[in-house]
Amino acid sequence: MAKIPVIVLVGPTAVGKTALSVQLAKKWKGEIVSGDSVQVYKNLDIGTAKITEDEKENIPHHLLDIVPPNENYTASRFKEETLQAIEDIFIRGKQPFVVGGTGLYVQSVFYDYTFGESGEDIVFRNEMNQLDPEILFERLKELDPKSAETIHPNNKRRVIRALEVMHVTKRAFSSMQTHQTLNARFKPLFIGLDLPREVLYERINLRVDNMIGEGLLDEAKWLYEKHLGDNSATRAIGYKELFQYFDGQISLEEAIELIKKNSRHFAKRQLTWFRNRMSVNWFNLAEEDSVSQIDETIKRFLDNETV
Repeated sequence: MAKIPVIVLVGPTAVGKTALSVQLAKKWKGEIVSGDSVQVYKNLDIGTAKITEDEKENIPHHLLDIVPPNENYTASRFKEETLQAIEDIFIRGKQPFVVGGTGLYVQSVFYDYTFGESGEDIVFRNEMNQLDPEILFERLKELDPKSAETIHPNNKRRVIRALEVMHVTKRAFSSMQTHQTLNARFKPLFIGLDLPREVLYERINLRVDNMIGEGLLDEAKWLYEKHLGDNSATRAIGYKELFQYFDGQISLEEAIELIKKNSRHFAKRQLTWFRNRMSVNWFNLAEEDSVSQIDETIKRFLDNETV
């Protein structure tokens, strides 16, 4: 059976993946599968920078607005539904694109990554939950520095999960995700988008200001009043910081600055993930001919030439 060619567009937040993906999908008769862990949620549009109907330019998009915010959407479910979407797009004679910045989600589709294979230790997990995040992260840095580069110190759930996997398997969490073989069903072309750091950070800051102007405060307040507790939606950057403002812990100005800061740190972790764990062809969008270079790379790829 012939492998399905898939064009995979990755990169940090605010780099310009959405606009370019529509441009490329129009040229190559494609459909787009979102590879974003938060854009799956209904009604969370501004804070997730979700593409609008006008911006889609009639290009079909998949895995957007598929679950309510009170439902935890997992990487394993993303993998299953993305595999189905790619197959469906290809069967209908269209070119599949996967576009997003959630590294684990994208990696899980194209590499033989099996969730849950590493076992669990609930007693160990409960013991770790009693410790402060700072202590847990220091332990992770000591045991698995590579994982510490891609996991935020305040993401206690993921830090504990990495420690738990190492406790059970006696292997570094990062090593289990690095040495993966490609899924034999697909032939992916990984295209990475980047910008000079100061340009990217300025774009991130401007995007946050625009989100506030577009009504992020009201959107976050709507989510806050759902009282969902700790789940994937409420942990998302852009919402969790405003929750602190609603709780009276910080001022609105401090919350906005914190969103910008966390978004910049997230962009750095995204780049680290994609560079360390996937074979990506990188393009600097600040270069004038970058889009034409990407276009030529796709042409060679689809013509089965060396990329």
